Amino acid sequence: MSRKTVQGNYFEDFAVGQELVHATPRTITEGDIALYTGLYGSRFAATSASTFATTMGFERMPVDSLLAFHIVFGKSVPDVSLNAVANLGYAAGVYGAPVYPGDTLSTTSTVIGLKPNSNGKSGNVYVRSVGKNQHGETVLEYVRWVMVRKRDESADVGGAQLPELPDAVDASALSVPFTIDTAAYDTTLAGSPYLWEDYEAGEKIDHVDGMTIEESDHMLATRLYQNTAKVHFNQHAQGQQKIGRRLIYGGHIISLARALSFNGLANAQFVLAINGGTHSNPTFAGDTIYAWSEVLEKIELPGRSDAGALRVRTVATKNQPCADYPFKGEDGKYLPNVVLDFDYTVLLPRNA
Repeated sequence: MSRKTVQGNYFEDFAVGQELVHATPRTITEGDIALYTGLYGSRFAATSASTFATTMGFERMPVDSLLAFHIVFGKSVPDVSLNAVANLGYAAGVYGAPVYPGDTLSTTSTVIGLKPNSNGKSGNVYVRSVGKNQHGETVLEYVRWVMVRKRDESADVGGAQLPELPDAVDASALSVPFTIDTAAYDTTLAGSPYLWEDYEAGEKIDHVDGMTIEESDHMLATRLYQNTAKVHFNQHAQGQQKIGRRLIYGGHIISLARALSFNGLANAQFVLAINGGTHSNPTFAGDTIYAWSEVLEKIELPGRSDAGALRVRTVATKNQPCADYPFKGEDGKYLPNVVLDFDYTVLLPRNA
């Protein structure tokens, strides 16, 4: 039998401190932007119109923050999560240099933690992934953890080695490498009159709209990002597992929730940081996604009068509107229809 093929890493193949250089750099094109819009219907003006982007200090229209995330994430899948049961969460994510069409992104990862699961069949792998452009500039750095199957359930994999992770990215670490012309910023074209000053900590927003996932949507998305995880790609293999169906890629839900959040957060043009995130329940083709958000914190950006930041929690549900802000039950566990709890920091212009 040929040994030229790769089966992917299993839990016992990982070691804390291990460096992974991921294959296949990816050049982002205008076509990627069009496909991203087709998949999620995102309407944020700065990543939809080059004319609007220039009022925010860009030389031309940048790539959506989450499209950059998907590309960086997808590079890591063959080495980190090809044999995953599920992607579990995120932390300590910081955006850096803007990404433009024509930029080429590559990713490296470092294993920073391991936790065997009590069932002996899998373990959680913690990695810090760094995405850079062709100039060596960091465009995104983040931590994620993923449940990965063991190759040999009897293998001795040692005890847990858990990383220390912050609750949120500090304001001093937020990067805003552009200056907004607040006098030229057009809230009518942006889709909302509400700027940074108009939001308050503790405010909750029902984003109202829902979006149904088609089988073709998530399959196109995973191919677009070259995310080859079996749980998303291979129905034949998944049909032999307990759930019996392909899982929707968690990042797909993040992008749907972010697109839905336009209705209420239209001026939140860019994601600056990913503070944390949990994929709390699985999602399948045919489910309809709704979302609501809570403003956790208003953040003054040091030395900036043109923009401020909001730390936001966006919760996505499946097949359940969000008028009553569903979240957790009395036992502290996520309700069955809650599929995403995403804590992130967004940029908004300030009043001129």
